[in-house]
Amino acid sequence: MWYRPKPLIPPGTRIDFMGGRRVGFAFSSALTLMAIFFFFHQGLAYGIDFKGGILMEVRAREGVADLALMRDKLGGLGLGEHDLQGFGQPSDAAIRIAQQPGGEAAQQRAVEKVRTALGPGFDYRRVEFVGPKVGDELVRAGIIAAVMALLGIMAYIWFRFEWQFALGGAATVFHDMITTVGLFSFTQMQFDLNTLAAILTIAGYSLNDTVVVYDRIREDLRKYKKMPLVELFNLALNETLSRTVLTSLTTMLALVALVMFGGEVISGFSIAMIWGVIVGTYSTCFISVPLLLYMNMRRQVEADDVQGSPAGGKTVP
Repeated sequence: MWYRPKPLIPPGTRIDFMGGRRVGFAFSSALTLMAIFFFFHQGLAYGIDFKGGILMEVRAREGVADLALMRDKLGGLGLGEHDLQGFGQPSDAAIRIAQQPGGEAAQQRAVEKVRTALGPGFDYRRVEFVGPKVGDELVRAGIIAAVMALLGIMAYIWFRFEWQFALGGAATVFHDMITTVGLFSFTQMQFDLNTLAAILTIAGYSLNDTVVVYDRIREDLRKYKKMPLVELFNLALNETLSRTVLTSLTTMLALVALVMFGGEVISGFSIAMIWGVIVGTYSTCFISVPLLLYMNMRRQVEADDVQGSPAGGKTVP
């Protein structure tokens, strides 16, 4: 006899998500305001990608590049913030070092320190200085990418659903992105291109979760034409709750493994994604759907379902 595991969310679960919408709005508003406050009060701890620094690409002459040993050697040089990661072939590694005070001469001394510490077993294929101007361009490009993603999301949901859904989805994505930035500002964890990639990934993850619920709401609006919207939204959230929880849990398992075993290089990406999964799941239930109640949302009721209605039917809230 085959074993049938019990469902994670029992059938018939009826959680009153709409009943907690005011608390959810208050909590989200406070979280967003705190994120904005910390961002303008103490800013972000920008990484080398944004602040500028030294970029070196090296290749081990024999065997693979021992990243752990190289990282230990670089850590004792006193060069401040640095980053090391493999790329391309196993023998290749990229080294990024924060900009050194003292002009070009100081940058050259830092490069010589690295060469001496790593020893003669490496070929230096590329050594260049990334100036702050490049970092400023990356900041602008990152902001433009986030804004374009938000506008694209709004346009897509508006096209597939209605304008109310577009505003709700955009508000949810904005909430998730800005609170992630606030987390990095509050903790002063390094904010680099990996973190920016995580923020854009969070936007996609949050949107995916929200669209699934919105699609179920659209189906239920056609199916239950006279059900009050509060009850209908609760029904849609509970019907998709099993999918939401399972997706979040399985994603979280992978991210926890990345935090524990992925190393320093992708720790910022992993932590940002963990926060994004948590806040994205929460915002779907307590922001994106409850917001629809305050947008004068109306639905079409067929003439046959309303006694005495004109042939063309009518809309009701």
